[in-house]
Amino acid sequence: MSRYLCIHAHFYQPPRENPWLEEVELQDSAYPHHDWNARITAECYAPNAASRILDAEGHILDIVNNYSRISFNFGPTLLSWMERHTPDVYASIIEANRLSKERFGGHGSALAQVYNHIIMPLANTRDKKTQIVWGIRDYTYRYGSKPEGIWLAETAVDVETLDLCVDQGIKFTILAPRQCKNVRKIGEKTWIDVSGDRIDPKRAYRCLLPSGRSINLFFYDGPVSQELAFGDVLADGRRFADRLMTIYSDDPDAPQLAHIATDGETYGHHHRFGDMALAYCLYHVEEAKLAELTIYASYLEKHPPEYEVEIHDNSSWSCVHGVERWRSACGCNTGGRGDWNQFWRAPLRGAMDWLRDSLILVFEEHAGRYLKDPWAARDDFIDVVLDRSSQNLERFFGKHASRQLDYNDRVAVLRLMEMQRHAMLMYTSCGWFFDEISGLEAMQVVQYAARAMQLTRDIAAIDLEPAYLKILERAKPNIPQFENTAEVYNAYIKPAVLDLPRVAAHYAVSSLFTEDHPQTSEIFSYRVHNDVFDRLELGRQKLAIGRISLQSTITCEKETLHFVVLHLGEQNLLGSVSREMLDGTFDDAREKIKEAFNRGNLAEVIALSDTHFGPHSYSLWHLFKDEQRRIVQQILHDMLGEVELQYRQTYQRHLPIMQAISEMHFPIPRILTTTAAFVINTDMSRILQAQPIDLDRLAQLTAEAQRWGVELDRTTLGFDASGQCNRIVGLLEETPYDIQLLEMTERLLGALRQLPLELNVWQAQNRFFKLSRTIYPQMVESAEAGHGHARRWIDLFQKIGNLLQVRLG
Repeated sequence: MSRYLCIHAHFYQPPRENPWLEEVELQDSAYPHHDWNARITAECYAPNAASRILDAEGHILDIVNNYSRISFNFGPTLLSWMERHTPDVYASIIEANRLSKERFGGHGSALAQVYNHIIMPLANTRDKKTQIVWGIRDYTYRYGSKPEGIWLAETAVDVETLDLCVDQGIKFTILAPRQCKNVRKIGEKTWIDVSGDRIDPKRAYRCLLPSGRSINLFFYDGPVSQELAFGDVLADGRRFADRLMTIYSDDPDAPQLAHIATDGETYGHHHRFGDMALAYCLYHVEEAKLAELTIYASYLEKHPPEYEVEIHDNSSWSCVHGVERWRSACGCNTGGRGDWNQFWRAPLRGAMDWLRDSLILVFEEHAGRYLKDPWAARDDFIDVVLDRSSQNLERFFGKHASRQLDYNDRVAVLRLMEMQRHAMLMYTSCGWFFDEISGLEAMQVVQYAARAMQLTRDIAAIDLEPAYLKILERAKPNIPQFENTAEVYNAYIKPAVLDLPRVAAHYAVSSLFTEDHPQTSEIFSYRVHNDVFDRLELGRQKLAIGRISLQSTITCEKETLHFVVLHLGEQNLLGSVSREMLDGTFDDAREKIKEAFNRGNLAEVIALSDTHFGPHSYSLWHLFKDEQRRIVQQILHDMLGEVELQYRQTYQRHLPIMQAISEMHFPIPRILTTTAAFVINTDMSRILQAQPIDLDRLAQLTAEAQRWGVELDRTTLGFDASGQCNRIVGLLEETPYDIQLLEMTERLLGALRQLPLELNVWQAQNRFFKLSRTIYPQMVESAEAGHGHARRWIDLFQKIGNLLQVRLG
């Protein structure tokens, strides 16, 4: 066949981790999920690992792993998050690359990516090299082989970047059609200008480099990729396939590669059910023999380039002005407020460049005291980022240390390496992509800069922050609350900076609201050893006092800290942490404070705490977000219970008048429907979270909601109901022959399907589909042999299949 089809998906999220905790904190905008990584995984990354192919009636015919049949790349920082938080989805991605090697002649579908999505033409040579090296090492760590291709962030490219890719063994990359300048057949002398998207995308090209070497390039089909991302092509899988077929020319003999490239989030997050359109498109292309599915490395092996190209340096796929979107107010934006501008981009870039160059001086001076070659060590530090075990640290120091390093030396080296890691993270492209500098993405990269500056103070006692903020003063936010970005920094970034005493304060405060206090525990990227701990209660008041050993799992710095924290009730909380206290002094203070608390003399407790531990510098506001939310909810529990009781009494007291108004066909006053909505939604949520579910009460509440015209909290209730579907089918997966469980499953799914809610039964369908392809055929054989139990089992199983829309047989 001369027609080949390759679909490339670039899956990426900016690193969202708190730079001090190395974890993504709670993001309310992602509700009902914990954060945006979790939400987009549920909407896109997970569905593409188990995507549905439906029949004409909307029932599932097959479930497929899309990743194994397309070309794709995942951002390394996103995969790192997935490895920890969604290991099943992560495993499916790794498995897809293995399966693709069987399908595509030993070539894997996965490409590497420059590590944290920096705009390569705007980076210095060292950072370009490290980004490529880290991206390749990350790929090798995960997939177990070296990548053949690499994805450049925003496809932003210059010739130096391509040469550095070749240095590391990369064979090809993918660019936008407008990034090609000239083309000619290999062996000919005359170049043809193809600027303005005039390159033929249906073949591979070779790009000669100043070093005398070359790299292979693919230029994706621009119009179809654009339609896919922003049009309605993904509304139907067959329409998607038909649109792809329009790429080919009428030449029946010449090999033609139809290929597109978009953000992978197009398939499910930006376009709901886009993963299913992709799955059906691939299925239809193969079934109808419209083209041969391929990936870039496989196509390159069969059809090496016959043409060579020259590229436009400093060009990208998402900025028609080259790479100006990441350093100037070029006019490219996300289409938000028309009166906003992006003049802040240049000073933000300037601040980062100044900081990067200042950090280089610190790094070279101080790292040279410990390491043979500091920059070679930085390139290898990705191995530590991927595996922070003590054995791996020993390997790193054994390879790079210029002498025997003691504990303080090792901490210094790790701080230096982390300073450089954050100096690259602060260039993550999303910081400049959006419309407002005070937004999440820009402030995320500024947080990385703040962490790098903090590490510099620890390493060299140099404070770079005043000069950095002086540059940020030139960056003007679009929102009126702030005159300049230095004010944004002081309002939001500076209070977020953590040190070991702040982590100790978090431990102390949270310990008041936790029953279990193990001797060793972890708080995100910190390890806590509980040396001494006392927790006392007197009515509504609580006291915690203790000594802990605290160590960072990132830099290995450690410290012994003493704390005292007093909860006076509700949100009123006072805490102190001391770095300098002799054990004898601590023991004496501890006994005096405990004795005063037991006597109910809170004034004396506070005075003694101030004397021995220092001022009360910490409160509820110093907790990390997730724990802060948990404790606030715990504090509010009794108060909310009182409010709920009042709502419930009001609702029940006025039911007769609501009934009378309804029968007279008058609109019920809003204050009464609001009360009814609160009670009904609260009760339905509790029932949907309970095990077992009271289906009769659930039906009654649903009828009440309809009767009073109450608007249900569809997001929360749909999330709760979906969880019950997934839970009970999970139980069925564990004990599939249990007739009683089958009956319960059929009854529960039937009842939940009657609710006016949108259910996400993706996980339940996956589990049931597996049973339908393994257990179900066995039971059919058993029924045909005359076993009555099997007939009953099949009847129930088929009913569940209908409820989950899974085609059996």
